Amino acid sequence: MSLSVRIDPNSGFCFGVIYAIQMAEDLLDEQGYLYCLGDIVHNDEEVHRLQQRGLRIICHERLAELRDEAVLIRAHGEPPSTYKLALENNLTLIDASCPVVLKLQNRIKTSFDKREQIFIYGKHGHAEVLGLLGQTGGQAVVFESLAELMTHELPTALTLYSQTTKSTASFYNIKSELENRGYQVNANDTICRQVSNRDKDLRRFAAQFDQIAFVSGTKSSNGKVLYQVCKETNPDTHFISNVEDIDRSWFRPGQSVGICGATSTPMWLMEQVREALVGL
Repeated sequence: MSLSVRIDPNSGFCFGVIYAIQMAEDLLDEQGYLYCLGDIVHNDEEVHRLQQRGLRIICHERLAELRDEAVLIRAHGEPPSTYKLALENNLTLIDASCPVVLKLQNRIKTSFDKREQIFIYGKHGHAEVLGLLGQTGGQAVVFESLAELMTHELPTALTLYSQTTKSTASFYNIKSELENRGYQVNANDTICRQVSNRDKDLRRFAAQFDQIAFVSGTKSSNGKVLYQVCKETNPDTHFISNVEDIDRSWFRPGQSVGICGATSTPMWLMEQVREALVGL
């Protein structure tokens, strides 16, 4: 079939995920196994690879039963209640929380201590958002859209934060809409630029090819957003989680194919996809 295939050099793990996985691999080399609270990354293929090396994914209920063990905190971060439980159960927490997330947690805690009315633009139930909510004792309001926010009875002055992986354009649109409606908004742009800048990079990349193979785990919020960015730029964009998802009928001889992915997509997986496409 002879496809021309290239991987986006800007795709793949963000630095927060690289840090967490490197920490996990070092500890697995040392002790042969390691508990991790929740999926270390929202990519089933990478989780499976690390589980084969001894990573044990646990939930909060299982954490409460553990004693005298080491547990990895992933890049998404955790609420204060997790650290309290670790002390009570003599657990050693290996904290791989992303520095950008930790900084955001601290800022929200400072705002909460000042008794500000806090609203967080983010996905309900997302691991990072639960950690942010924990800084306020569960009192902040989480919302996913302006329409949802407006269903709440809003104070005249409010403090606005965002999950680190949300769209900057959407965040500032929400801020502007609130101000246009007469609200006083203390807006804190805490969106990770390494993530938000991928929007522009991906648009440039996706426009260069006949077809795009977007590689991501189905659980990745970031993956869903960036897939839509690619799809808007190049309608011939295909969402795949592994090489088994590739359908040869998508492609025609001589076409150019770009491979890109989410901040939770490992480079080795994109390389597998490239090899599969070259071999069609």
